[in-house]
Amino acid sequence: MRIDIITVVPELLASPLNESILKRAQESGHAEIYVHNLRDYTDDKRRTVDDYPFGGEAGMVMKIEPVFRCIEKLKSERDYDEIIYTSPDGITYNQREANRLSLMNNIIILCGHYKGIDYRIREHLITREISIGDYVLTGGELAACVIADSVVRIIPGAIGDEASALTDCFQDNLLAPPVYTRPSEFNGWKVPDVLLSGNFAEIEKWQEEQAYTRTKALRPDLLEE
Repeated sequence: MRIDIITVVPELLASPLNESILKRAQESGHAEIYVHNLRDYTDDKRRTVDDYPFGGEAGMVMKIEPVFRCIEKLKSERDYDEIIYTSPDGITYNQREANRLSLMNNIIILCGHYKGIDYRIREHLITREISIGDYVLTGGELAACVIADSVVRIIPGAIGDEASALTDCFQDNLLAPPVYTRPSEFNGWKVPDVLLSGNFAEIEKWQEEQAYTRTKALRPDLLEE
């Protein structure tokens, strides 16, 4: 899978995209992630990527020309399944969407910045708008990292234990059951006996019950879905 991220502040992406699972997935060839500096697609000495909005509103707006040039260059080199814009207006991101994107070959993520982007970009170039929550960030770079991380980690082979990814929270609209490790008793606090029993059928039953109980108590909206 290839992910191209377009940004005006590539420095923000350097560390998150080159550590842990994302780093290993790229080194093993399971994922390719490229960051494109939007300023490289400007045509003035100041490398200007924003301008004042028509209508007199406060703030600055990302210009259409550099975004168009960058996306058109990428599209001339390969086909893209989705061109995503990180926006508070978009669909709320969840595990179902991460699973869907993980099946794609090539995606572009355009990071919003300033007051927003020229709306014509959204009308004519963007195929999917995604929000990671009902709050405002300085830019879409952190959202792009969230999307990249959540998508790459479930690509087969990206992590050593593929079964672990399949049992993460939200994969079946349930929260994960409690997990424990050694020691089996600490400060008088004990691990549930069933997990020490070696009876895997009973353990699986207990985990399913716990997942449902926790979801009902903490996130009943997931059960409604």
